[in-house]
Amino acid sequence: MQFVSEQRLDDGVLERPFTLGEIPGVLWTPGTASASAPAPAPLILLGHPGGLARMYPRLVGRARQCAADGYAAATIELPGSGDRPRSPAAEQARADLRRALQAGEPVGEEIVDRLILPLVDRAVPEWQATLDALLSLPEIGGPVGYSGGVISIGIRLAVVEPRIAAAVLFAGSFVPRTMFEEARQVTVPLHVLLQWDDEGNDRQAALDLFDAFGAKEKTLHANMGGHTGVPQHAGEAAARFFTRHLS
Repeated sequence: MQFVSEQRLDDGVLERPFTLGEIPGVLWTPGTASASAPAPAPLILLGHPGGLARMYPRLVGRARQCAADGYAAATIELPGSGDRPRSPAAEQARADLRRALQAGEPVGEEIVDRLILPLVDRAVPEWQATLDALLSLPEIGGPVGYSGGVISIGIRLAVVEPRIAAAVLFAGSFVPRTMFEEARQVTVPLHVLLQWDDEGNDRQAALDLFDAFGAKEKTLHANMGGHTGVPQHAGEAAARFFTRHLS
């Protein structure tokens, strides 16, 4: 892991962009004034749908909240997003997805599989390598949480990565049917966020996925509104969830 630069944000949070091989990412650590920040700090991995530069305003807001609660936060760019090399197969699947949506047609399982499954297969080992590097830093410790989407990436991480102690998953992306089998293997505490009127999300599929999760503790937090209309209190509820399981 190579840190590219660093800056202190106005609330004291230290922001450090980094690269891990070809993977760009950002680490945020609490400032000295952050509430009850232990040393080393617990870590929350911030998932997102790709395009780190485009997603930055929302990611830094989430990271600031993590830091205020005493956690470090980190994210990485997804394979094939941002400035990372494109996959012709993924680009074709994405084009087929857009074509179906624009035509008002149902999105077939074959398109979803082509788009999501290779992404999960590539992204999860990258997240694990990033976690290895982050936990080697003296200011970062456990436990570790995962927060965000793509929800299939969060599912796979929760299954294969024993260092993940709890997860907040954002329902709002297409889910291959095979991921439902993996969801049954998820046993860590879960807090699932669902926007009821999300125009790009199959609500019933999201409800079926929640039902499939094998966790003994799982909470569905559903709110009226579209994909980008997440109310502030939903974030506050997720923060309380992590306080219970990471503090």
